[in-house]
Amino acid sequence: MKNEYKDRIDKANVYDAALRTPLEKQLNLSKRFNNNILLKREDLQPVFSFKIRGAYNKMKNLSDENLLNGVIACSAGNHAQGVALAAKILECKATIVMPKTTPIIKINAVESHGAKVVLHGETLHECFDHALGIQKKQGSIFVHPFDDPEVIAGQGTIAKEILEDYSRPIDAIFCCVGGGGLISGIAAYIKAVKPEIKIIGVEAEGADAMTKSLKANKRVTLDKISLFAEGAALKQVGELPFKICQQYVDEMIVVSKDEICAAIKDVFEDTRTILEPAGALAVAGIKSYIKKNNVETKTFVATASGANMNFDRLGFVSERAEIGEEREAIFAVTIPEKPGAFKTFCSLIGEKNITEFNYRYSSENTANIFVGISVKNFEEAKSIFEGLKKASLEPIDLTHNELAKLHLRHLVGGHAPEAKNEVVYRFEFPEKPGALLNFLEKMGHWNISLFHYRNHGSDIGRVLVGMQVDEASKEESKEFLKNLGYTYINETDNEAYKIFLGKNQEKIPSQ
Repeated sequence: MKNEYKDRIDKANVYDAALRTPLEKQLNLSKRFNNNILLKREDLQPVFSFKIRGAYNKMKNLSDENLLNGVIACSAGNHAQGVALAAKILECKATIVMPKTTPIIKINAVESHGAKVVLHGETLHECFDHALGIQKKQGSIFVHPFDDPEVIAGQGTIAKEILEDYSRPIDAIFCCVGGGGLISGIAAYIKAVKPEIKIIGVEAEGADAMTKSLKANKRVTLDKISLFAEGAALKQVGELPFKICQQYVDEMIVVSKDEICAAIKDVFEDTRTILEPAGALAVAGIKSYIKKNNVETKTFVATASGANMNFDRLGFVSERAEIGEEREAIFAVTIPEKPGAFKTFCSLIGEKNITEFNYRYSSENTANIFVGISVKNFEEAKSIFEGLKKASLEPIDLTHNELAKLHLRHLVGGHAPEAKNEVVYRFEFPEKPGALLNFLEKMGHWNISLFHYRNHGSDIGRVLVGMQVDEASKEESKEFLKNLGYTYINETDNEAYKIFLGKNQEKIPSQ
């Protein structure tokens, strides 16, 4: 398999459509981590991602007869743009099936290259089936986003360029992983030419199909996936990429949303370019690898795989980047409601920069504080936490509490004593017109006691809901959640909810 793919990659000619992208040293990141960190700038491609390479290589190798009836693909973004541009260059028809939830900016980008967009269903799985149906009727050629030898070979040209542009030793190349086409192309070529270079795949938390598949030694299908890094969010990896990765991938790393947001900021500070979440996965992986293994003076390459970022998401990225960089800590603190207590709390924080502050009177005896603090790292955060603890203020660290970060910091109000039998759920669902109405219509007869909705752009809607569910309807509520079809997490026992929003169970701090 190794020689077969190396030969395919050596023969691949993608440069009628794709650019030979630069390999750039990340000066700030390299200095901070005392390693030589290089970025392969696939975000500079005409469609702002590496996908043009594989799509064009596949289509360039089709005969004129095959191209006569055009090509068809299904994609929510980058692959769609790659196929559309390749078809424009090769002067053939292209039909792209996209989910109905696809943002208009991505639809416009595909149509700008002359492709026909067909909106169908809400998932890529539904798009795939619909695209195959159209293919049979039209006799067109299906261009798979990752499970195709020519597509894999096209992506592998990235590895060839890296080795041609950097003659000194490279310790590891980090690749984002979705379906597996990018990493399998790079891995097959590198291991054929420079087998000593490690190939490390990076996936987002909640979308780690390759990590789980390699551990299980078989392709695993995820029950649900996190949509944050949607460009690399698939329930199952490709059959061909999986086989290649089994042979040639040395390690997999899974990173959090906060780590991805921090990586987006890191690349911006070095390049003034904003990567999409999937595009920043490799950089997040390098940082995680360095911290875990405590390595210095090594040379690492990250593939900046895409920059199709929705502007609406920048607020969320900015909000979470400081936590991902270990530069912000979030605490909940209960203080006695008496003169001087607030001043005492502030003195314990000292001259640290406060990033966010929410104070809420709780009772005659206590008040609750939600505070964000700028820190050098999480070790400093622990020191502040211990100082508050010694002062008997009973702090709770909410830095990694999703409920607190996504919803609580944006809510006002407080405890609701009249909201009896309240249960709280955090939902994620595909964002589209009418999604909230659909959600509410399925709520049934339960009274809503709390509701907070946030749209972070792209395909994700997030809702925090409080429902009054008595003992008699508990089983019915379980059935409702099961049939709703949205990802949900029960947050009724979350400490952040209990302190700021839940039923007031007063606990008086030590005086």
